[in-house]
Amino acid sequence: MAKVTKDTIIGDVLEIDSGSAPFFLEIGMHCLGCPHSQGETIEEACAVHGVDVDVLLEKLNDYLKDK
Repeated sequence: MAKVTKDTIIGDVLEIDSGSAPFFLEIGMHCLGCPHSQGETIEEACAVHGVDVDVLLEKLNDYLKDK
């Protein structure tokens, strides 16, 4: 599995593994199905929701490493 980066699109992460959704919900992204969030990068989402992108990337990559 390739690592996700700050430039990875949220929709791509959810397509890789829909089980990653709780990580986005945890930072306040409650509209994962809306078209805008599907095309947003991880970095953009973190900026909007006041979350450290590196912390979220670490959680996501740790979760996805065995997928």
